[in-house]
Amino acid sequence: MRIGVLAIQGDVREHRRHLERLGVDAPEVRRPAELSGLAGLIMPGGESSTIGMLMTESGLLAALRARMAEGFPVYGTCAGMILLANRVEGSRGTSLSWIGGLDVTVARNAYGRQVQSFEADIPVSVLGEAPVHVVFIRAPRIVTAGPAVHVLGRLDDEAVLVEQGPLLASSFHPELTDDLRIHRYFSAKAQRFLQDGAASLAT
Repeated sequence: MRIGVLAIQGDVREHRRHLERLGVDAPEVRRPAELSGLAGLIMPGGESSTIGMLMTESGLLAALRARMAEGFPVYGTCAGMILLANRVEGSRGTSLSWIGGLDVTVARNAYGRQVQSFEADIPVSVLGEAPVHVVFIRAPRIVTAGPAVHVLGRLDDEAVLVEQGPLLASSFHPELTDDLRIHRYFSAKAQRFLQDGAASLAT
């Protein structure tokens, strides 16, 4: 199985290493053609506006939207979550996001600046009893979530890990710890996407 990692900004190497530890091939993705043959895509952190503009210029954003319309799984961490969100709050009010598909409103850098980064343990019942240790760096906050959005993890009663169908998003960076459970959870989504595609071809 191949799950791509968007290689424009952020912890590309760390995400790839986690996937490879799970036995998943993890090619870097920068151009539309590189989405071919993938079972899913991880979008790391960084600066969401810069990533969005570069994806638009390369044609990757439009190509990814087309794949997502087919049920293609995408996991966005931090800035990646902002790119997936339908609405983004900022200094100029609320605007539409770059890619969309995830029915949430997010506020950029809502957990503080770089120097206010922190780590936390959060319960995620679908991953077992042990809490997940995660890292927040200039993290966005999920302000609202639509009825189709399932909250998987919370920090002080605020949603920080959510899913909607094939989409997964987190305010934090799971790739900066040794815990592979979130990457394994997303890999299972990608595996189901492959199986569903094979099933539809067989009918």
